[in-house]
Amino acid sequence: MALVTGNQLKAARALAGVDQQHVADSAGVNVNTIRNMEARGAEPITSSAVTVRNVQVALEALGIEFLNHARPGVRLNILNEHAAAKRRSTRPLAATKKAHRKAATATETKR
Repeated sequence: MALVTGNQLKAARALAGVDQQHVADSAGVNVNTIRNMEARGAEPITSSAVTVRNVQVALEALGIEFLNHARPGVRLNILNEHAAAKRRSTRPLAATKKAHRKAATATETKR
């Protein structure tokens, strides 16, 4: 499902046990973006689709599942809890993606 409201983002962050700065770093956005998204409360998030998707992916990497049944919600995927705890203590997702791109570029250059 999809990240829709500010309250959903705030709940997801609380379940994952991370602060706004961690989510911002993992998603490759400014911490003020996360603050503004959460400030929407029960209203839909008005950030760009790309920004919302990056934030959603960062939280999903921590074991969060987004639910949009009758009302938007979140839950923690218990099966991924161990992996999520390990990811919380490592470098942000955006830095990992950057390292992978750099390695791929280096490999292509060697060919």
